Amino acid sequence: AKMALPKTMDLAARLLAGERAALARAITMVESTNRDIYAQSQFIMKHVAENRPARPTQRIGMSGPPGAGKSTFIEALGNYLTKTGNKVAVLTVDPSSTVSGGSILGDKTRMTELSRNSNAYIRPSPSSGLLGGVARNTNESIMLCEAAGYDTVLVETVGVGQSETAVADMVDLVTLVVPPAAGDELQGMKRGIMEIADLVLVNKSDGALLPAARQTATEYLSALKYMRPRFSCWDPEVVCVSSAANTGIADSWAAMTRFFEQLRSAGTLESNRRAQYKAWLWRHIEEQLVSELRGHPAVQTILPAIEAKVVEGKLTSGAGADEVIACFLGRPTHS
Repeated sequence: AKMALPKTMDLAARLLAGERAALARAITMVESTNRDIYAQSQFIMKHVAENRPARPTQRIGMSGPPGAGKSTFIEALGNYLTKTGNKVAVLTVDPSSTVSGGSILGDKTRMTELSRNSNAYIRPSPSSGLLGGVARNTNESIMLCEAAGYDTVLVETVGVGQSETAVADMVDLVTLVVPPAAGDELQGMKRGIMEIADLVLVNKSDGALLPAARQTATEYLSALKYMRPRFSCWDPEVVCVSSAANTGIADSWAAMTRFFEQLRSAGTLESNRRAQYKAWLWRHIEEQLVSELRGHPAVQTILPAIEAKVVEGKLTSGAGADEVIACFLGRPTHS
């Protein structure tokens, strides 16, 4: 087994002491595709798991369509929370282009005021183009942020289909931020994301848009009545907010606080996290197995021929898979 390098353990100690630069470096290591660096990051994860302080933490997912003003809301909420003595981390899950392999949105540039705040840590996440990869890294990043003393972690997904449901597996509370839009546009809101929302925030509830925002809130409230809430101890709420006018920020935090109080007292918060940890375990196992399989020399030798046969219809995909796995496990094939 590889050993933890002294500098790795030093980094872990600095992270637990709340050093922002150490947190940033540790997250970079967790996100690394370099096996040695990633292996060292796991020593940090282990040390953190064994030594992190037992404080209550809040993991909050922020989803919603582009143009809903998620970033401006997150910045307003982050500034509000840091003023009341909370430390806040913002992680962004980006479905960024597979080609560049990096964050295309540059969130730090969007949350300028919050990024200068010493009680806040903002991290645009690079996506390796693979949803599982994003999820795995984000789970570990959340743990690292909490270990460094950031008790409230906001996970912003730049919503494109699947990523929202993936975020529900990583956080306690799923918040949907929507712009004022009644009628047809509301029907267009994907049912999938509505079904996992614990809290809906109607943003831009100010000026000329106020009547539309109130109408939107009413429609969401009635739509939510027909959906089964994710948790039996919590009925989803709808709050009107305006990041620009800075209204509704305290109300939305009050709703979030109620959610955490209800789930904590019911024991649901803990049981939900335990179920998530188990799901994360299996996600790790599946990813590592597939990566081992793809890198296996014997598999690499036979794979092109099997793929060609499947493509030409000479071999079923099931039988092809059987051959690949038999080769990977070193078993004789039937063919």
